[in-house]
Amino acid sequence: MTRDWDASTYERISEPQVDWARAVLDRLPLSGDETVLDAGCGTGRVTRMLLERLPRGHVVAVDAARSMVDAARPALGDRATVILSDLVDLELDEPVDAAFSNAVFHWIPDHDRLFERIHAALRPGGRLVAQCGGRGNIARFHQLANEVGAESPFAEHLDGWKGPWHFAGPEETAERLAAAGFVDVETSLEEWPVTPPEPHAYVRTVCLGPHLQRLPAELRSPYLEAVIERAGPSPTLDYVRLNIAARRA
Repeated sequence: MTRDWDASTYERISEPQVDWARAVLDRLPLSGDETVLDAGCGTGRVTRMLLERLPRGHVVAVDAARSMVDAARPALGDRATVILSDLVDLELDEPVDAAFSNAVFHWIPDHDRLFERIHAALRPGGRLVAQCGGRGNIARFHQLANEVGAESPFAEHLDGWKGPWHFAGPEETAERLAAAGFVDVETSLEEWPVTPPEPHAYVRTVCLGPHLQRLPAELRSPYLEAVIERAGPSPTLDYVRLNIAARRA
């Protein structure tokens, strides 16, 4: 089941994701007239940053969450085509010149299919530049969340659950990109610790959303409060980012 998001809260508290996106966009060479795929556009906050670098260009913005797409469409206007689709099912009418993605790929279990579809969306020579959660991403926080999830009354719903994440390493990611047909592949891990400015809202919306979705309504607030109590009122999250760059031959 595709998870939907609290789009309005995410728009407000996603400053860490915006910081990551600036660094990723700086790695994407653009002339300003390209058509670029934003693979996982969210509310469009980062997509607007991409559009600033495309004064004569266009963005194809894709997201699998209905609430995100509903927020992105009015925010982006006619210089973006916004599509509701899972990235592993992506089909475009015309190929794009480049593909960009920020903080998305780790939500997709099947990276083989993901890279195959992005490769198919690119014109020959088109570049993919992306960043997502990588091996070891927020491992300490997830350990705390798992400890609470193994306790009553949450264990019935969470104990032993591995989550929807796919925090891949650079080695297997490079192999998957090459298998999908990409060349000039570069992958690396980067530690990027974050102390969220609104810890409660951030943890609820970004880190524990999948956990809360599995719980009945009456257990969601108690679980959230139990994890936050264990993590501390202003936790530093041990983010590890997987940087990706590749080109369609």
